[in-house]
Amino acid sequence: MEIILGSQSPRRRELMAGLDLPFVAISIDADESYPAHLREGDIPYYISRAKAQAYAPKLQGNQLLITADTIVWLDGKMLGKPHDEKDAIAMLKQLRNKTHQVYTAVTFAQKGYELKTIVDCTDVTFGDLSDEEIAHYVAKYRPLDKAGAYGVQEWIGYVACTGMRGSYFNVMGFPVHLVYQELKKRGIIA
Repeated sequence: MEIILGSQSPRRRELMAGLDLPFVAISIDADESYPAHLREGDIPYYISRAKAQAYAPKLQGNQLLITADTIVWLDGKMLGKPHDEKDAIAMLKQLRNKTHQVYTAVTFAQKGYELKTIVDCTDVTFGDLSDEEIAHYVAKYRPLDKAGAYGVQEWIGYVACTGMRGSYFNVMGFPVHLVYQELKKRGIIA
């Protein structure tokens, strides 16, 4: 079985590589908009499936496509990827001294089979961050490609993440433990 990771994310590619399985990574051009009524984990569920559906017609019988999407959920609203540095700073100011949820959905697509999507959630607590610390992080690490404007594996995670309940790798955007278990169920891993 050829595994195709439908993601441009260097973090997802790194985490997939950590499973010691051969795979190819591709980028998928898909509409990432979603219905306004969706909440929490339903948002990445919808987007991950849209990514899979955009590429699924190209799949051969010996290929398995894996797509994913991650969001940050805080106080009843989604924080996606920031539009610019100002937006990133505003998001991080909202996250300080609070607990938020990180939802990642992963979809598996195979020719002749129904799509299967799994969703993982991790609670992440940030401590206090000064305006200067937030500005430093945004200027140096440019987290414009990250949901919630942060990468937990970067400086901000070292200094601000005071607690976590759930998978660390889910916060990075790919719950590898769940991916591994699904690959075992499919007989791809003995």
